Amino acid sequence: MSGIVAPGLTTAEAGARREQGGANRLPAARRPSAVRRLLGEIVHFFAIMLWVAAVLALFAGLPALSIAIVAVIVLNAVFAAVQQARADRAADRLQALLPTRVSVWRDGRRRVIEAEDVVVGDLLLLEAGDRVPADATVVTANRLLVDTSLLTGESVAASVAEGERLFAGTFVVEGDARAVTTGIGAATRLAGIARLTTSTTKPDTPLTRGLRGVVRLTAAIAVIVGVVFLLVSVLVGNPIQDALVFAIGVTVALVPEALLPTVTLSLAWGSEQMAKRRILVRNLEAVETLGSTTFICTDKTGTLTRNEMAVVEAWTPAGSVSVDGTGYQPTGQLRWSEPDAPDPIRALAIAGTRCSTGYAEEVGGQWRAHGDPMEAALDAFARRLGFDTLDDRADVSAQLRFPFDPRRRRMAVVLADEVVVKGSPDGLLPLCGDDPDANRALEELTARGLRVLAVASAPRDGRTPQTLEECEQGLRLLGLVGLEDPPRDDVRESLEACRRAGVRVAMVTGDHPVTATAIAEEVGLRLPGAPVLVGADLPAEEQHLAALLDHDGVVIARVSPEDKLRIARALRSRGHVVAMTGDGVNDAPALHEADIGVAMGRSGTDVAREAADLVLLDDSFAGIVAGIEHGRATFVNIRRFLTYHLTDNVAELTPFLVWALSGGQFPLALGVLQIIALDLGTDTLSAVALGAEPPAKHLLDGPPVRGRLMNGTVLRRAFGVLGPLEAALTMVAFVVSLVALGWRPGESFPTGADLMAASGAAFMTVVAAQTANAFACRSSTKWPGALGWTTNRLLIPAAAIELAFSLVVLWVPPIAMAIGHQNPPLWGWVVAIASMPILIAVDAFDKHLRARRPRRPHS
Repeated sequence: MSGIVAPGLTTAEAGARREQGGANRLPAARRPSAVRRLLGEIVHFFAIMLWVAAVLALFAGLPALSIAIVAVIVLNAVFAAVQQARADRAADRLQALLPTRVSVWRDGRRRVIEAEDVVVGDLLLLEAGDRVPADATVVTANRLLVDTSLLTGESVAASVAEGERLFAGTFVVEGDARAVTTGIGAATRLAGIARLTTSTTKPDTPLTRGLRGVVRLTAAIAVIVGVVFLLVSVLVGNPIQDALVFAIGVTVALVPEALLPTVTLSLAWGSEQMAKRRILVRNLEAVETLGSTTFICTDKTGTLTRNEMAVVEAWTPAGSVSVDGTGYQPTGQLRWSEPDAPDPIRALAIAGTRCSTGYAEEVGGQWRAHGDPMEAALDAFARRLGFDTLDDRADVSAQLRFPFDPRRRRMAVVLADEVVVKGSPDGLLPLCGDDPDANRALEELTARGLRVLAVASAPRDGRTPQTLEECEQGLRLLGLVGLEDPPRDDVRESLEACRRAGVRVAMVTGDHPVTATAIAEEVGLRLPGAPVLVGADLPAEEQHLAALLDHDGVVIARVSPEDKLRIARALRSRGHVVAMTGDGVNDAPALHEADIGVAMGRSGTDVAREAADLVLLDDSFAGIVAGIEHGRATFVNIRRFLTYHLTDNVAELTPFLVWALSGGQFPLALGVLQIIALDLGTDTLSAVALGAEPPAKHLLDGPPVRGRLMNGTVLRRAFGVLGPLEAALTMVAFVVSLVALGWRPGESFPTGADLMAASGAAFMTVVAAQTANAFACRSSTKWPGALGWTTNRLLIPAAAIELAFSLVVLWVPPIAMAIGHQNPPLWGWVVAIASMPILIAVDAFDKHLRARRPRRPHS
């Protein structure tokens, strides 16, 4: 680095500014404490309802139930608080992007200081490999090349000249510079991105909204039923205290204590299944949200493509060559167009590698890119032609280099005897004179969707160019190189699956619109007539922006972090459930704003992964499609066990309804403790098993599963078919047992042991019918035999455990006496056992009748 042209600061000046302006640290987000966050999870609507149920259970003389409900509240609160704390760490990762020590010019000499001690006015001394510690203005630059991809999304490093700005968190790739600090800490652009990430509120997921509706409805039903039975109990002459305890017991019995734990376990199962597909779930509700997605905004490189550039064709005026090869391996098949083509092609290849710093290397038996993938592809191309390019390029490091200029879209290197220039054909071909053959070759290569580079050279003639412009004098075209970043093998099929599933897809990238469009068309993302937009041209008004974006196959290029955030908000304003992919710091605000943020596991930054709900461990777009399938399966599974729960509630409530309608003359077939035993002991495992039902094959045929969790199908099956049937079987078992024990119509109902035996028959009928109901609820359109009785491997063990539990509760005398029932008579057992095939048969007949109607997807 040459002599300093700006004085820098003195230690005294820097100290005074440090005291006045503070440390060069990103501001920490103000977040509630862990205790406050935990309290917040304990007092939301569903938690309050459970607290009320716990208190009522205590007053009703059911302390064990009260303790169980409190345990459910605490476990749910702890889990939710932990998930929120993990999500909030995204902005903290931004601080790690600032270097810990940097070089500055103070007191007339170079000094190395802590990055947090940098102040406004400090003269930064930056070299290749340095991370920029603060926003600054360049004073002098020597072939400065800066990687800004974390902030801008631009995949090509940019040349920065004197007078231009540098931003904290960016990375010096080549050259050196002196820059005066203009902004530190909270005043940097990096801090602005942190504020975007933390200031946005994560929208409620469809599952959250659905569960809120279910909870409010069931709470209202429980309270109304409790009040009704309180009044009826008083009217039939029971003491007010006994009536109150009875009403409280009924209310608590109808509260779905196991609903949220069952949902959580279902989501956890979905998360485990997605992990097998290389998808890491950071937020459990994201499992279902992904299934509700209607619009995917995907990045390009690595997600749709392999991020493995390869030369597939090269052209020179003397002829061309086609190349077949795999990745960056040095071997490949060559097909020459002319006998005289090899020598000019080899000259083109070695010139291209000498004008590059990236190369291919073998690591652990695998060839991979070191540096820019495009330059590594040029290196692999030269190796396939027989060159050991590291030896051939050994003297290049001592030559003058001019980094890639994004405005001129080319770069240059000055060698011992020539100047080599590499860049965009649009800008380079006119400098080499008019060559119709070259223009035709360019058109043919671009028509195939290839990214094309032009390489030219000029003799030194004793001159040493000092600028890129001087390198471009007297150029002769060596040839054109056609490269492709091959699409992933399954990306086209995945995109087609999205469209069958009613999910729109857009490409949102920081790359050039021409490059983005070519790749979008190659992989089948862009549809005919779909617009190609540029971030700078997007309208400011949200409704206009939303209308412009709401097309399948749209391409949006050159987007900034603010653009991505606006895109997510605009699409959500149109009613879309938006999934946004990303891998850089610039993506974090949009990942947080979208309904579901999807980060890249291989190429992504820690910031992106922390802001996201899902992480694709292999960066594959196909992983998103797999996630959509599992998400839809989870939503349908939640409907399955809701049907299962509601059916049970109908059967449990019916004995109380019969008792109330008879004015207390007909005895209760089931008591409050029996209902609690059914809810907590014999229903939960089967409900969880239903939450693990494998995805149906038709889940991706048609639009996303929308609407409420408790839709018409759920309500009709629970309250119109299965629930009434199970309730009727329960009451039949009760009455048949009474008759078998000697009771006759018109006589007073028995008490004591006979009534307890009949109640035991009703209890076992509910258990048996619910076991059959679990299999019936696996599908709303097919009977269990069509699905395969053992395809849900969790359901049979769950049913066996629940049946065993019910027998223990029935046959162990102390437990049976405490609950209020005993072993039923033979005919009671007959009805209980018969309830299983009866329910399966009636359900199958109902499904047969419904099959004649137009089939609705995802049921």
